[in-house]
Amino acid sequence: MKNFFTTSLFLILMISSYCASAQMRYFDPIFTDVTVTGNVIYGANATILTIADTSIKQAVKQPLTLDLYTPTGDVATDRPLILYFHTGNFLPFPQNLSTSGTKRDSTCVDICTKLAKLGYVVASVDYRLGWNPTASDKTTRVFTLINAAYRGIQDARTCIRYFKKSVNENNNPYGIDPSKIVLWGQGTGGYISLTATALDKYSKIVTASNGKFTTTIGGQPAPMVFESINGDIYGTSVGIVPALGYPPPFTPGDTLCYPNHVGYDSDFALSVNMGGAIADTAWIDPGQAPIIAIQCPYDPSAPYKEGIVIVPIPGNPLDVVEVQGSYLATKLSTQYGNNSSFSNIIFNDPVSVSAKLKNDGIPGLFPIYGNAGIGDSSPWDFWAPTNPNNIYGLNTNSTMTPAKGRSFIDSIITFYKYRACYALNLADCNTVATKEVLTDHQVGLELGPNPSHSVINITTEAKYPIQSVYVYDIKGNLVKAKTGINNNKYSLERFNLPVGNYFVNLHFKDGMVTKQISFN
Repeated sequence: MKNFFTTSLFLILMISSYCASAQMRYFDPIFTDVTVTGNVIYGANATILTIADTSIKQAVKQPLTLDLYTPTGDVATDRPLILYFHTGNFLPFPQNLSTSGTKRDSTCVDICTKLAKLGYVVASVDYRLGWNPTASDKTTRVFTLINAAYRGIQDARTCIRYFKKSVNENNNPYGIDPSKIVLWGQGTGGYISLTATALDKYSKIVTASNGKFTTTIGGQPAPMVFESINGDIYGTSVGIVPALGYPPPFTPGDTLCYPNHVGYDSDFALSVNMGGAIADTAWIDPGQAPIIAIQCPYDPSAPYKEGIVIVPIPGNPLDVVEVQGSYLATKLSTQYGNNSSFSNIIFNDPVSVSAKLKNDGIPGLFPIYGNAGIGDSSPWDFWAPTNPNNIYGLNTNSTMTPAKGRSFIDSIITFYKYRACYALNLADCNTVATKEVLTDHQVGLELGPNPSHSVINITTEAKYPIQSVYVYDIKGNLVKAKTGINNNKYSLERFNLPVGNYFVNLHFKDGMVTKQISFN
């Protein structure tokens, strides 16, 4: 395991040898410093939580805030904008018993900083919280969850409109291109980014979900979300609880939605999620934003394909509602042509090669395997040992370290940026995002013995010196890496790799070769 995490740290170094010699914006960290502006208010809306109490109360109006990350000294005025939504179970930290739950979580800060160093403007966005995961009644658990997700979607779209309004009415103070906005969700935030991508009509909640988001009010079936009560899906209309009432905890006459930045559209160009799920893939249609998804296939909090959301109460886990995960969401997005900007591109960077070994050929899908034996379902997460919920975090990430988390984050950003280049039309993507696949004959490859017990010797013709070697296990995990070789001979030593089959990825100046190898 230690060897895996050490070699994973090579991923960020692989970019410089893989890309063209000159650094390029959005591919390389061309900015060394990032300026952070905290607690920018992007709107205000009704929360069902009080300041100091996690129990559900009457809705009160609260400011919606974000932290803004910009490359220090950058004067560009047409930069893509990434809106980053943290995880946290739709409950406030630390009462959520999670190590995460704020816009300043360690993982959020690290990702936002690294993206800003690439040249993006990045906003780490807070959103409204509140659901009742431990209610004894399943309908209440489902009702409060879909309401929480609905508020999150409204807040995401409010944030989009805030920035678009700033371009038109305030002379673009953030220097963004409003046509290149990305929604990026982590964990719970992934529910927001994925569902906001697909829920473009309120009617889908009622008609396209087989009744799973309906309840009974006054003996009659009714949707769990009403536009007249909760506001519309964009958060641009007033929502008020009627005198006849609504399921608890809402009070007749209570305002649940206040409009923000009406008159501007809520469109965005790209959806990214690290974990999370979509409320219903039946909501995915042609013409929606492309999806880039990163997820652990054994994530207990959100299904990789399809499954029931589970509240992990010790001894008595509570089921909530069936949702669909990254696998089905990206598969459908590809089938409908939404991912067409990058779905036919052959990406041969090491991270993409790793993804292709395990994503069943679904473009935009990056399955990440941490350590399944310890339930390592979000290996990109890290936090301080002084975190009040440290013990709970270690239950699902017992080998957590900042170095481990950052190594996975580097891989995720690498996977993202090549596809984002095409989805957002950022540059001459073909010059940096792909490499020609070469044949054994072209490079004069000789490799053996294969299988081997200890060492496999690799040689090539003089005009094809080996630049880098990457070894992946059959799940697509990077287990060994060597860069800066620049030689026609390389001895690949087994060291502590287990017996089994692997893939070796050889990189040359003008292309790459992938071969299967075995250690016995």
